[in-house]
Amino acid sequence: MRSGSVWKNIDYLVIAIVLLISGLSLFVIGSATKPLLPASAQLYYVHRQMIWIGLGLVTMTIVAWYPYERFRQLSPYLYWIAVALLAFVLIKGHSALGAQRWIQIGPFQLQPSEFAKVAVVVAFATHLDKKPQLKRWRDLVSPGLLLLLPMLLILKQPDLGTALVFVAIAAGMLLMAGASWWKLLIIFPGGLLAVILWIYIHYRFHVWIPMHQYQLDRLIIFLNPNKDPLGAGFNVIQSRIAVGSGGLLGTGIFTAHSNQLSFLPESYTDFIFAVIAEEVGFVGSMALLAVYLLLLARGLFIAVHAKDRYGMLLASGVVSMFAFHVIESAGMVSGIMPVAGVPLPFMSYGGSALLADSVGVGILLNVYLRRRPLSYANTANASTRVVMGKSS
Repeated sequence: MRSGSVWKNIDYLVIAIVLLISGLSLFVIGSATKPLLPASAQLYYVHRQMIWIGLGLVTMTIVAWYPYERFRQLSPYLYWIAVALLAFVLIKGHSALGAQRWIQIGPFQLQPSEFAKVAVVVAFATHLDKKPQLKRWRDLVSPGLLLLLPMLLILKQPDLGTALVFVAIAAGMLLMAGASWWKLLIIFPGGLLAVILWIYIHYRFHVWIPMHQYQLDRLIIFLNPNKDPLGAGFNVIQSRIAVGSGGLLGTGIFTAHSNQLSFLPESYTDFIFAVIAEEVGFVGSMALLAVYLLLLARGLFIAVHAKDRYGMLLASGVVSMFAFHVIESAGMVSGIMPVAGVPLPFMSYGGSALLADSVGVGILLNVYLRRRPLSYANTANASTRVVMGKSS
């Protein structure tokens, strides 16, 4: 691919959206962490996030430049490396807040589950690309088994939020791959109803369930957080108050040290949307969600206009991943989704999540960069010229 055509085919809109959100995140993280740090280290988290943003841009560029057609050969290695890291976390991982999810590398902590998401997107796309037909029930067995192993390892950490991201990725990619929609309705919403029934039976008859008590509390407490206002419901209550106190236009940026946000745990990671809602209000929150919606819409555009089925599957997997993160992050602070603990893409503080998101955007840029070189209009014009040439 010539350098001129490369610059012509780059999706500058996606890059602009990522740079905009990443730039805004520095202000939001700085505001959220201000009451947590001494005056001499007010910008500690901001400086670290700037480093991760720089590394993310480098990662994004490398992934976008490497022809995605070659991901097929890499997908088995990416998948099993991700599985190995998830298993290693359970043996030698670093624990925090009741979960064992990180690997300590010098001053940094690596969270393998974040990278496992994009590894599963690539592996799932490679597997589904070999299955032109997904109409029969048995056609859905092998994709399910591919997803099962990393999900079980992540649930063991425990990390329910990331496990649910895998479900969203699978649902979106299977739908785009041509699986029968009514079968997916039976599997995914039906599976959700089965989990709800299992939880009910667990509480009613003390039947075993493969979930920790705090995970169960998170899933059901959003229905009535006042049932345990100082325990499982504390984060939900504080985030709702923060969102509500923002009003239409918000309390103003860098006001976290004097308002409701000072009572909200994890305000710069999982609950960062509450910071945005309070400080810039309903208008600012909706504007940010509109930016995310534009990113998702652009991702779907890239998927639809991919030059082959494999590129379409890769792009749709990334879009499914981002869509779940945005819906869950915004929904849980508003009280309309259970607390699952997933970061807001390119906004929440954290290196692993930002690098994984950068890989996802790199995949979108990659697919767009290598889309069909001719539009339908140009193809029609070319055909007309050929016909006219022959007639003459």
